[in-house]
Amino acid sequence: MPSEKELNGLDNYGYPGDDESTHHAHTLEKGGKSSHPSAVGEANKMLYLITDNPPWYLCILLGTQHYLTALGSIVAIPLLLSREICLQHDYITQSQLISTIFFVSGLCTLLQVLFGVRLPIIQGGTFAFLAPTLAMMSLPNYKCPAWTANKTLVNVSDPVFIDIWQTRLREIQGAIMVGACFQIFVGFSGLIGYLMRYTGPLTIAPTISLIGLSLFDTAGNDAGAHWGIAGMTTGFIILFSQYLRNVPVPFPAFSRSKKCHISWMNIFQMFPVLFGIVISWVISFILTYFNVFPDDPNAYGYYARTDLKSDVIGRVEWFRIPYPGQWGLPTVSLAGTFGILAGVVSSMIESVGDYHACARLIGAPLPTREAINRGIGIEGVGCLLAGAWGTGNGTTSFSENVGALGITKVGSRVVILTSGLLMVCAGLLVKIGAVFSTIPQPVIGGMLMVMFGIITAVGISNLQFVDMNSTRNIFIFGFSMFSGLVIPNWMNKHPESIQTGVLALDQVLRVLLTTSMFVGGFCGFFLDNTIPGTEKERGINAWKQPVSDDGEKDKNEIDCYDLPFGIGTRCCTGSWRRYIPFCPKPAAPDEEELEIHQDTPF
Repeated sequence: MPSEKELNGLDNYGYPGDDESTHHAHTLEKGGKSSHPSAVGEANKMLYLITDNPPWYLCILLGTQHYLTALGSIVAIPLLLSREICLQHDYITQSQLISTIFFVSGLCTLLQVLFGVRLPIIQGGTFAFLAPTLAMMSLPNYKCPAWTANKTLVNVSDPVFIDIWQTRLREIQGAIMVGACFQIFVGFSGLIGYLMRYTGPLTIAPTISLIGLSLFDTAGNDAGAHWGIAGMTTGFIILFSQYLRNVPVPFPAFSRSKKCHISWMNIFQMFPVLFGIVISWVISFILTYFNVFPDDPNAYGYYARTDLKSDVIGRVEWFRIPYPGQWGLPTVSLAGTFGILAGVVSSMIESVGDYHACARLIGAPLPTREAINRGIGIEGVGCLLAGAWGTGNGTTSFSENVGALGITKVGSRVVILTSGLLMVCAGLLVKIGAVFSTIPQPVIGGMLMVMFGIITAVGISNLQFVDMNSTRNIFIFGFSMFSGLVIPNWMNKHPESIQTGVLALDQVLRVLLTTSMFVGGFCGFFLDNTIPGTEKERGINAWKQPVSDDGEKDKNEIDCYDLPFGIGTRCCTGSWRRYIPFCPKPAAPDEEELEIHQDTPF
C-alpha cells in the first residue's frame, strides 16, 4: 500500500513525485533501487517504475484506465459464448456471466502480480480458448435446439431451457479445469522452458494468427446485423487509434509544483475501443428512440436496437457474489479436453511473449526462468478458478494492457493491483454486467473486426525474427496457414466423415481438426523441427535472445522478481530453493551480505 510519503506526493526517497527528471535523478543518486541497469535508457522515460508506489489517487485513476482498456475483450467473450450455449435470449444470465468473468479476472490479476511473474500485467479472458470452445459446441450433441434461437419460444425460467445451457457450460468448465491442471504442471515443474526450446516463430505465427482468422465468421455474423452501425464502430476505433492517436486534448490538472494548470493528454490513443463503442452505442440509442430501426425481429437492423434488453437492468439484483459451481458440477469429456489443451498451449506461448514485452516497456530486467515458471503456473491456477466459477473461458495475460504500459509510462505493480481490486468490485455489482449486456450486436461486431484483425497481425509479426528470403520458411508458414483454414472448413462441412468405431475418439479428432490454431500450429511445429535449417534461418537465435540466463542475474533482477512479504529473504531461505523451478535462486553469500532489501511487500 502507498506509504505516508507517497500519500503526500513524495516518492520513496522523500522527493516530489511530480517532476519526472528529478525523480529519476534522485533514484539513480540513491543507488538505483527503482532503476535497473539492464534497461536504464528505457527506464529513464518511465514516470513510475515497477517497484515504485504512486500516490493513492493516481493508483485509482491509472487502475481504472487499465480496467477500461481490458473492458472490450472481457465483455465480448461472454457475449460471444452465450450464443453458442443457447443463451442469446437470456439476458439476465448473460449479465451474470459478465460479472463472473470480471470477478475472476480481478482475482487472477492479484495472484499474478503478487505471486506469479510479478510484472504489472492484467489477467482476463482469452480468445485462444474461444476457438476450441466453438469447435466443441459444434458437435452434434451440443448444437442448440432450433427453438432456442426464437425469442418468443424461450422461457428463461423453464427447467428444460436452464438444463440445456447449463449442460453445455458445465462441459466447457470441466474441459478448462483439466487444461488448467496441465498448465499448472507445465509452469511449476519448469517444463515450459523445455517446450520453448522446440517452439519458434514458425510455430507461433500460424498459431496466433489463426485465432483471429478462424473467428471471421463470428465477427461477420455480428456485424451483419447492421453493417452501417458495425462500420461506424470500426471507423471510430480506426479514427481514434490511428489518425488521432497523437492529438493531445487539454485537461485541467493540479500538482504541488505547478498548482492549477492545463495538462495535455493523448486520450484517443489511450481509449480508442472504449470511445468507439460508447459513441456508436449512443448513436444507436438515438436511432432507436426515433424508431429508425425496425421493431420486427425478422427484419434487417432489428438487432441494432438498444431497447431489446432494456428490462434487464431493472430486473437484476445490485449485488451478487459469484461462487464455484454456481451452474452445477463441471463435467469432463475427452473431445472438449483435447480441444482446450490446444488453447492452453497457445495461451502459454503468447504469455511468455507478453512477459518479455512488458519488461522491456517498463524498463525492468528481462524475466528470469523462475519468474516465467511462476507466471505460467499462476495462469494455470487462474484458469482453474475460471473453470470452477464458470466463466466459460480461461484467463491469460492481456496484450492490450501491456501496450497501455508503454503509453502511460507507469509500470508500477501497485497500479495493476488497484485495477485487479476494481475488477473484483465490478464483478460483485451485477448491474454493471447488465449494462454491458445491452450493447447492440452490430457494435460488438464492429469492435471484433478490429480486434480479430489485430490478433491476426500480432501472430504474423513474429515472422520478423525469421529469414523470410528462405524458401524453407516461406513453405512452412504458407502451408501451415493454408492447412489451418482448409482442414477445419472441410471438417465443419463434413462432421460425420470421421468414423473410427470409437465414439470418444471420433469426437476428439473432430474437435482438434476443426480447431484452426491446432491444425496450423501443429503443422508449423512439426515441419519447423523436421525440415533441416539453421537456428538463425529459423529465427531461433533471435527468439531466444530475450531469455536471461542464471549467470546474467543481478541484484536488481532479484529485487524485481522476488516473492513478496519476505518469502525467500526473511523466511523460506534454505538452500533447497535452488531445486524448486519456480523459486528465486538464493544469492551468493557475499551478495547476501551487501544486499539491502526494501521494507515493502510490493
